[in-house]
Amino acid sequence: MAAKATLEGDNGAEGSGRLLAPGARRTRSLALLAVSAGVFVSALDQTMVVTVLPPILQDLRVPLTRLDSASWIITGYLLGYTVAMPLFGRLADVRGRRIMYMVALVIFTAGSAACAFSSDLPALVAARVFQAAGGGALVPIGMAVAADLFEPRRRGLALGIIGAAAEAGGVLGPLYGAALTHLGGWKLIFLVNIPLGLALATSAWLTLTGPIGGRRVPQAGHSVDYIGAALLAATLTSLTVGLGGNSQVGSAVVKPWWLTAAGVALLVFILWERQCPSPLISLSFFRRRAFAAAVLANLAVGAALIVGMVEIPLYAYSLLGKSEIQGGLLLMRLTVMIPVGALIGGWLADRVTYALTATIGFLMTGAAYALIAHWPAAPGEMLMTRDLVLAGLGFGLVIAPISAAVIRSVGNRFAATGSAFVTVSRMVGMTVGLSALSSWGLRRFNALIATSPLPLRTAEMTDAEYAAQNAAYQDTITSALRTLYADYFLVAAGIAVLAIMAAAFLGRSGRQSHTGHPFLPPL
Repeated sequence: MAAKATLEGDNGAEGSGRLLAPGARRTRSLALLAVSAGVFVSALDQTMVVTVLPPILQDLRVPLTRLDSASWIITGYLLGYTVAMPLFGRLADVRGRRIMYMVALVIFTAGSAACAFSSDLPALVAARVFQAAGGGALVPIGMAVAADLFEPRRRGLALGIIGAAAEAGGVLGPLYGAALTHLGGWKLIFLVNIPLGLALATSAWLTLTGPIGGRRVPQAGHSVDYIGAALLAATLTSLTVGLGGNSQVGSAVVKPWWLTAAGVALLVFILWERQCPSPLISLSFFRRRAFAAAVLANLAVGAALIVGMVEIPLYAYSLLGKSEIQGGLLLMRLTVMIPVGALIGGWLADRVTYALTATIGFLMTGAAYALIAHWPAAPGEMLMTRDLVLAGLGFGLVIAPISAAVIRSVGNRFAATGSAFVTVSRMVGMTVGLSALSSWGLRRFNALIATSPLPLRTAEMTDAEYAAQNAAYQDTITSALRTLYADYFLVAAGIAVLAIMAAAFLGRSGRQSHTGHPFLPPL
């Protein structure tokens, strides 16, 4: 028995994961490392262009009057990233993890090359969407691989590692992009993905072998629902465009016709899925408490997270007098703790329950946002660090239990599909949250300053009188901004607290006692 170095196959919801030999331990470690590296690189590309947009626009000769179109360099990646997940998740469940992971890497690498050789803005945006289709597919496939590698009671930390890789990539992306651009121009940030993609493909091909990479559903009756995938893609695209607006925060413009199209596409998608013999996702999953709770919880995560991502840098710039770079560094006190929290949350979820771990995370996030809402006029560095670190850890804690609860609910055969849908729910939460944040915030701010008209200098007014009126007006603006930011963070705190009700239904890990993780050395 000791000579065997294979992994058990997985035929059910509980999954495989018993360690049969030391060789299997190494196989699992390498496989987890391979998929985590892919997720990390794809996440880097989400945010790496944020800090290098000026040289890109200058090189592509994009005038200042088209800055709103240039925002699609970022939005296009997020759209492709989100839209591709459900289809590739289902393909991975049907065709196999290994082959679809390789396909996703090929698309990501080819898209990166297309970005590097783009000569105008439309070509770059199209290449970014194509690149993101491959990058987004790596996330649910990576989660499904973790489900194949580890049984439920040992799965939390593995999913936490993948979640940490995704979050770390998003955090480091702006610095990574700026550094590469400084070394060799903005095209280098895309060109470097070509050797990286080849290296990742080689590692995945060598490690995702046997039951890990094989076909999940061998029955001939199971197929991929391409029509459902197209309808869902139409829904998500219309929703993103309908709630998009331009690149200026606070000036998003809701487009009713696009939102109507999104609603129609969603309705047709649901009707199609109900009668499709092999749907993209079984609607019965939404009747399972853990799955529905995870979708709702991740919607809340997206809506609450976007508040911090947008408002903390603006708060630093408008009220604390910090530069844009300093505002970004302030935000990093939150974002850099999310991958740390993901690791802790994965470790904790394997020792207690998914529900308790997620509840702790949402409580920490809600408490942190409530504290931020009550920051004084001149908050100290230690105070800001404390609250932002608390928020980041809270967001990180919920990643692994939500992912693990979904996979446990739908089973390993639908692990990639379920992971894709719950990840998409977070992106939808961010999209809807940003639109609501922009439209409501603008109305709220105008109401706060409605009784303080802009000071106008008259001929009879002395310099001292005008200066006094202008100072009073600036005080009103500052007071209105403080109230508005406090309202934003209190709303986000409320969302986090409400999410606890969903977290309560995530269930338990199935672990009765700690027996160690098969990819960690024994104690």
